[in-house]
Amino acid sequence: MASISAPASQDFVPVREVRDGILVLKDGSLRSVLLTSSVNFALKSPDEQQSLLFQFQNFLNSLDFSVQIFIQSRKLDIRPYIALLEEKYKEQTNDLLRIQTREYVEFIRRFTETTNIMSKNFFVVVSYVPALIKSGGNPITNILGKRKEETLPTADFEESRTQLEQRIAVVEQGLVRMGVRVVELGTEEVIELLYKMFNPGELDKPVALR
Repeated sequence: MASISAPASQDFVPVREVRDGILVLKDGSLRSVLLTSSVNFALKSPDEQQSLLFQFQNFLNSLDFSVQIFIQSRKLDIRPYIALLEEKYKEQTNDLLRIQTREYVEFIRRFTETTNIMSKNFFVVVSYVPALIKSGGNPITNILGKRKEETLPTADFEESRTQLEQRIAVVEQGLVRMGVRVVELGTEEVIELLYKMFNPGELDKPVALR
Protein backbone atom coordinates (compact mmCIF):
# COMPACT_ATOMS: atom_id res chain seq x y z
CA MET A 1 0.00 0.00 0.00
CA ALA A 2 1.48 3.35 -1.05
CA SER A 3 2.19 5.73 1.76
CA ILE A 4 0.70 9.21 1.67
CA SER A 5 3.18 11.89 2.64
CA ALA A 6 1.97 14.88 4.60
CA PRO A 7 1.97 18.15 2.64
CA ALA A 8 4.78 20.55 3.40
CA SER A 9 4.20 24.02 4.86
CA GLN A 10 5.20 25.53 1.52
CA ASP A 11 2.12 23.97 -0.09
CA PHE A 12 -0.12 26.22 2.02
CA VAL A 13 1.88 29.42 1.51
CA PRO A 14 1.15 31.28 -1.75
CA VAL A 15 4.78 32.40 -2.02
CA ARG A 16 6.74 31.34 -5.10
CA GLU A 17 10.09 32.91 -4.18
CA VAL A 18 11.84 35.72 -2.38
CA ARG A 19 13.81 37.79 -4.89
CA ASP A 20 15.93 40.76 -3.78
CA GLY A 21 13.99 40.94 -0.52
CA ILE A 22 10.64 40.98 -2.32
CA LEU A 23 8.02 38.26 -1.92
CA VAL A 24 6.82 37.03 -5.29
CA LEU A 25 3.48 35.27 -4.88
CA LYS A 26 2.30 32.43 -7.05
CA ASP A 27 -0.13 34.72 -8.87
CA GLY A 28 2.70 37.12 -9.86
CA SER A 29 1.93 39.88 -7.35
CA LEU A 30 4.66 41.36 -5.15
CA ARG A 31 4.96 42.09 -1.44
CA SER A 32 7.60 44.03 0.46
CA VAL A 33 7.92 43.81 4.25
CA LEU A 34 8.95 46.88 6.24
CA LEU A 35 10.13 46.56 9.83
CA THR A 36 9.11 49.62 11.84
CA SER A 37 9.79 51.03 15.27
CA SER A 38 6.98 51.80 17.71
CA VAL A 39 5.73 54.96 19.40
CA ASN A 40 4.76 54.95 23.08
CA PHE A 41 1.47 56.75 22.64
CA ALA A 42 0.58 56.64 26.36
CA LEU A 43 3.65 58.68 27.34
CA LYS A 44 2.80 61.49 24.95
CA SER A 45 1.09 64.67 26.08
CA PRO A 46 -2.52 65.25 24.94
CA ASP A 47 -1.33 67.68 22.25
CA GLU A 48 1.29 65.21 21.03
CA GLN A 49 -1.29 62.42 20.95
CA GLN A 50 -3.65 64.57 18.92
CA SER A 51 -0.83 65.45 16.53
CA LEU A 52 0.06 61.78 16.08
CA LEU A 53 -3.54 60.86 15.36
CA PHE A 54 -3.77 63.66 12.81
CA GLN A 55 -0.54 62.56 11.13
CA PHE A 56 -1.70 58.93 11.05
CA GLN A 57 -4.99 60.02 9.50
CA ASN A 58 -3.09 61.98 6.84
CA PHE A 59 -0.88 58.96 6.23
CA LEU A 60 -3.85 56.67 5.62
CA ASN A 61 -5.54 59.27 3.40
CA SER A 62 -2.38 59.57 1.31
CA LEU A 63 -2.53 55.91 0.30
CA ASP A 64 -4.29 54.86 -2.88
CA PHE A 65 -3.28 51.24 -2.39
CA SER A 66 -3.73 48.71 0.38
CA VAL A 67 -1.18 47.97 3.12
CA GLN A 68 -1.19 45.46 5.93
CA ILE A 69 -0.03 46.32 9.45
CA PHE A 70 1.21 43.21 11.20
CA ILE A 71 2.27 42.94 14.86
CA GLN A 72 4.22 39.87 15.89
CA SER A 73 4.19 39.08 19.61
CA ARG A 74 6.32 36.18 20.76
CA LYS A 75 7.77 34.93 24.02
CA LEU A 76 11.38 36.03 24.15
CA ASP A 77 13.78 33.11 23.86
CA ILE A 78 16.41 33.91 26.49
CA ARG A 79 18.29 30.62 26.08
CA PRO A 80 20.95 31.90 23.62
CA TYR A 81 21.79 34.68 26.09
CA ILE A 82 22.03 32.19 28.95
CA ALA A 83 24.29 29.98 26.82
CA LEU A 84 26.52 32.97 26.10
CA LEU A 85 26.77 33.80 29.80
CA GLU A 86 27.66 30.19 30.55
CA GLU A 87 30.52 30.41 28.07
CA LYS A 88 31.74 33.63 29.66
CA TYR A 89 31.57 31.96 33.06
CA LYS A 90 33.79 29.11 31.88
CA GLU A 91 36.32 31.55 30.40
CA GLN A 92 36.48 33.75 33.50
CA THR A 93 39.71 33.43 35.52
CA ASN A 94 38.93 35.89 38.29
CA ASP A 95 37.22 34.10 41.18
CA LEU A 96 35.14 37.12 42.18
CA LEU A 97 33.92 37.68 38.63
CA ARG A 98 33.14 33.98 38.32
CA ILE A 99 30.90 34.17 41.40
CA GLN A 100 29.19 37.33 40.15
CA THR A 101 28.65 35.82 36.70
CA ARG A 102 27.15 32.66 38.19
CA GLU A 103 24.81 34.68 40.43
CA TYR A 104 23.75 36.79 37.46
CA VAL A 105 23.03 33.69 35.35
CA GLU A 106 20.89 32.21 38.11
CA PHE A 107 19.05 35.50 38.57
CA ILE A 108 18.23 35.72 34.84
CA ARG A 109 17.14 32.08 34.76
CA ARG A 110 14.82 32.43 37.78
CA PHE A 111 13.40 35.71 36.52
CA THR A 112 12.55 34.37 33.08
CA GLU A 113 11.00 31.22 34.54
CA THR A 114 8.51 33.22 36.60
CA THR A 115 7.86 36.06 34.13
CA ASN A 116 6.66 35.93 30.54
CA ILE A 117 8.94 38.31 28.67
CA MET A 118 7.42 39.13 25.31
CA SER A 119 9.08 40.65 22.29
CA LYS A 120 7.02 42.64 19.78
CA ASN A 121 7.90 43.39 16.19
CA PHE A 122 5.92 45.72 13.97
CA PHE A 123 5.69 45.25 10.22
CA VAL A 124 4.00 47.01 7.33
CA VAL A 125 3.42 44.91 4.21
CA VAL A 126 3.26 46.88 0.96
CA SER A 127 1.71 45.13 -2.03
CA TYR A 128 1.63 45.59 -5.76
CA VAL A 129 -0.65 43.59 -8.03
CA PRO A 130 0.03 44.02 -11.77
CA ALA A 131 -2.97 45.13 -13.82
CA LEU A 132 -2.92 41.87 -15.76
CA ILE A 133 -3.57 39.93 -12.56
CA LYS A 134 -6.27 42.33 -11.41
CA SER A 135 -8.31 41.89 -14.58
CA GLY A 136 -7.83 38.20 -15.20
CA GLY A 137 -8.75 34.93 -13.58
CA ASN A 138 -11.23 33.85 -10.97
CA PRO A 139 -11.05 36.18 -7.93
CA ILE A 140 -11.69 33.27 -5.55
CA THR A 141 -8.78 31.23 -6.89
CA ASN A 142 -6.61 34.36 -6.90
CA ILE A 143 -7.20 34.87 -3.20
CA LEU A 144 -6.48 31.24 -2.41
CA GLY A 145 -3.33 31.33 -4.53
CA LYS A 146 -4.47 28.42 -6.73
CA ARG A 147 -3.88 29.99 -10.11
CA LYS A 148 -1.53 28.18 -12.47
CA GLU A 149 2.00 28.85 -11.25
CA GLU A 150 4.20 30.49 -13.86
CA THR A 151 7.70 31.89 -13.74
CA LEU A 152 7.73 35.68 -13.55
CA PRO A 153 9.97 37.02 -16.33
CA THR A 154 12.79 39.31 -15.23
CA ALA A 155 11.47 42.25 -17.26
CA ASP A 156 8.01 41.95 -15.67
CA PHE A 157 9.58 41.63 -12.23
CA GLU A 158 11.68 44.77 -12.68
CA GLU A 159 8.68 46.74 -13.94
CA SER A 160 6.54 45.60 -11.03
CA ARG A 161 9.35 46.26 -8.55
CA THR A 162 9.61 49.86 -9.77
CA GLN A 163 5.92 50.35 -9.03
CA LEU A 164 6.31 48.65 -5.65
CA GLU A 165 9.29 50.83 -4.70
CA GLN A 166 7.25 53.94 -5.41
CA ARG A 167 4.62 52.71 -2.98
CA ILE A 168 7.29 51.86 -0.40
CA ALA A 169 8.62 55.44 -0.63
CA VAL A 170 5.12 56.82 0.06
CA VAL A 171 4.72 54.56 3.10
CA GLU A 172 8.19 55.42 4.44
CA GLN A 173 7.59 59.17 4.13
CA GLY A 174 4.27 58.94 5.94
CA LEU A 175 5.69 56.88 8.81
CA VAL A 176 8.84 59.00 9.20
CA ARG A 177 6.64 62.08 9.68
CA MET A 178 5.18 60.29 12.69
CA GLY A 179 8.62 59.63 14.17
CA VAL A 180 8.58 55.96 13.16
CA ARG A 181 11.81 54.44 11.84
CA VAL A 182 11.46 52.13 8.85
CA VAL A 183 13.76 49.41 7.48
CA GLU A 184 12.94 47.27 4.47
CA LEU A 185 13.69 43.59 5.08
CA GLY A 186 16.19 41.83 2.83
CA THR A 187 15.95 38.33 1.43
CA GLU A 188 17.45 36.58 4.46
CA GLU A 189 15.28 38.54 6.91
CA VAL A 190 12.09 37.79 4.95
CA ILE A 191 12.90 34.07 4.78
CA GLU A 192 13.66 34.01 8.52
CA LEU A 193 10.38 35.79 9.28
CA LEU A 194 8.39 33.28 7.21
CA TYR A 195 10.24 30.35 8.74
CA LYS A 196 9.55 31.46 12.30
CA MET A 197 5.90 32.15 11.52
CA PHE A 198 5.31 28.64 10.17
CA ASN A 199 7.63 26.85 12.60
CA PRO A 200 6.66 28.20 16.05
CA GLY A 201 7.79 24.96 17.68
CA GLU A 202 11.44 25.84 17.03
CA LEU A 203 11.53 27.69 20.36
CA ASP A 204 10.92 24.38 22.13
CA LYS A 205 14.05 22.78 20.68
CA PRO A 206 17.25 22.72 22.75
CA VAL A 207 19.88 25.33 22.07
CA ALA A 208 23.14 23.93 20.72
CA LEU A 209 26.08 24.98 22.87
CA ARG A 210 29.51 25.58 21.45
